[in-house]
Amino acid sequence: MKFKLLIILFFVTVTTCFSQNQLQKIDSIEKKPEIQVIARIQKNKILLRWAVTTPIAWKKLNKYGYTIERYTVTRDNKTLTSPEKVILAKVLKPEPLENWEKLIESNDNAAILAQAIYGEDFAVTGKNNLESIVNLSEETEQRFTFALFSADKDFEIAKKAGLGFEDSTPKINEKYAYRVLSNVPETELSIDYGGLFLGLKEYEPLPKPMDFTAHFTDSNTMLSWNFKTLDHAYGSYYIERSIDKINFKRITEKPYTSLNQQNSNNNRIFYVDSIVNNTMYSYRIQGVSSFGELGPYSQIVSGKGKAILKFVPHLTVKEFKDDTTVNLIWEFPKEGDDEISGFELNRSDAEDNNYKTVVKNISPKSRNFVYNKLSATNYFTLTAIGKNGNSRTSFPMLVQPVDSIPPSKPIGLKGVIDSLGVVKLSWTHNKEKDLLGYRIYKAYNPNEEYSQVTISPSEPNTFEDKVVVKTLNSKVYYKIIAVDYRFNMSDFSEPLILKKPDLIAPASPAFTNYEIKDGSVFLEWANSSSEDVAVHQLYRKENDQKDWILVFETNNKEEKFQDKSVKDGSLYKYAIFAKDESNLVSNPSPGVNLFVPKYSVMPAIKGFFAQVNKNTNTIDLSWEYSNNEVDNFEIYKASNKDSLQLIQIVTGKTKRLSDPTITINTIYKYGIRAVFKDGRTSQMDFYTIKF
Repeated sequence: MKFKLLIILFFVTVTTCFSQNQLQKIDSIEKKPEIQVIARIQKNKILLRWAVTTPIAWKKLNKYGYTIERYTVTRDNKTLTSPEKVILAKVLKPEPLENWEKLIESNDNAAILAQAIYGEDFAVTGKNNLESIVNLSEETEQRFTFALFSADKDFEIAKKAGLGFEDSTPKINEKYAYRVLSNVPETELSIDYGGLFLGLKEYEPLPKPMDFTAHFTDSNTMLSWNFKTLDHAYGSYYIERSIDKINFKRITEKPYTSLNQQNSNNNRIFYVDSIVNNTMYSYRIQGVSSFGELGPYSQIVSGKGKAILKFVPHLTVKEFKDDTTVNLIWEFPKEGDDEISGFELNRSDAEDNNYKTVVKNISPKSRNFVYNKLSATNYFTLTAIGKNGNSRTSFPMLVQPVDSIPPSKPIGLKGVIDSLGVVKLSWTHNKEKDLLGYRIYKAYNPNEEYSQVTISPSEPNTFEDKVVVKTLNSKVYYKIIAVDYRFNMSDFSEPLILKKPDLIAPASPAFTNYEIKDGSVFLEWANSSSEDVAVHQLYRKENDQKDWILVFETNNKEEKFQDKSVKDGSLYKYAIFAKDESNLVSNPSPGVNLFVPKYSVMPAIKGFFAQVNKNTNTIDLSWEYSNNEVDNFEIYKASNKDSLQLIQIVTGKTKRLSDPTITINTIYKYGIRAVFKDGRTSQMDFYTIKF
């Protein structure tokens, strides 16, 4: 029977769907094909879905089919000595063509899958993001692509195509290992099996879609939600709309996916719905899993579309009446008068932020307003208030009345000079709104004229200067004045007298504590009390060594050090120095003499290895260590469920150990260290293996 079907696709699949993950492997050259399995646990059954990673393997599996095995591994939280095997399906493959004929008339996914498996021709046309897939040169790859695509959208169809299975016999007190195996003869093609380990107790309800928002504009609603957060659960979504928040109807005939939009790189899905303005609409979404399950609804978002006001006011003229009053004049088309309820005047101290409405309910026919509460600097905007709730605002206009009042005299001037001659000044900021900045003046003698050190008014209430330290003048003098936008200048501040730093070496630091632990020397000290210290330097002598060696340097942030480079059985002497920013070095601290006993950590064991012994159902450990001073070996073990713990201690002559206390499909991490007769231990060595 001939079976031809021209598939015209105007839809795409979600990038995180099960099928999409398999399609990404189509181009994996020279990689052995494998069957990959996912599952969905329901309250009383387990659903399985799988796909193979190459088109050729899929074609052969359609011919020979799959075998589905189930192994009961645990019962009542206890691992069975011998897993109980059940063959759920011996030869599972696509149903015959005649079983599809009625279904394809009403189910697009069935039509695509039947065409991919049995169709004589497979001509495909498409749009948008599917073009790169549709244009594949090989027909087998096209069939494979659309077969997985369709199976991912309909679990019943996936079962019919031999890509899904429903196990309705699991028990709540058991846990199973499922395996999906290839029936293709090894002489034709070797295909790795896929599997999962799970039970009914791991059931979790489908999650509620999150981060669902709606933005209402003129005749449109922009719906948006983050699909990446729940891409493990949902591949597509139904969108529903209501006008009463009770009766919702789907506005998308088929589930909507991320690739329905042109920009697929975004983590969010966007959907634009056409609406009638001034009518309340409510929306919600519902996720669809790869097994055809419908999840819970998202939260409901509601709103109305509003027509955009066509006309915008424009401030044109400012007429000053006096220092606090201005007549503001604006333009607005007369044909817009009937569309607005009036105007509002807004004011701010800055051009771009913090506008506050200062006058409301200005008549829609007015084209001017007299404002009598001007500050030194004012920015005004005018807003036309639409009758339907929309509004349009003019560009800002700067209004500055004539100002002849200078700012207040600056107060709170203070500063410091460091050892390099860097001067840092600060003062209390003036409260005038029209303040432009400050000018800074300096002198080296209280009786001479102060000279200006700033080129233009400095805005912040801090300033950094530099003076020469090595001069005959031991002091430097500063004054500042405040300047407003009209360049009115305040009186000078009170003078600030700063003393230059002297060139005295810093005070010596001192050790406060020491400890010898685990083969290292721990030192603590109190830094130098001098304010101009740049670094502290720790020096060391070993045994009868004549010269000091620098072992640590810190820029005063640290007051402790761990010396790991010491040797067992050696005598060490430590001293610490402080150096200031002029490179003056303090006298050394009182020395500390310490003897380091022998108890350092020995090297790790070499050749530590673990391997699975399927004959004995154990993991066999082996190692090599040639030191005759080893008293015993400590063996540690951890899994993905249990933390690392000591499991056995063996003699120093032992080099092998078998571990029978293991569970299938578990990753184990083993550790080993040697314990010597003198009490020292070696570093821990690890080996990770999966059983």
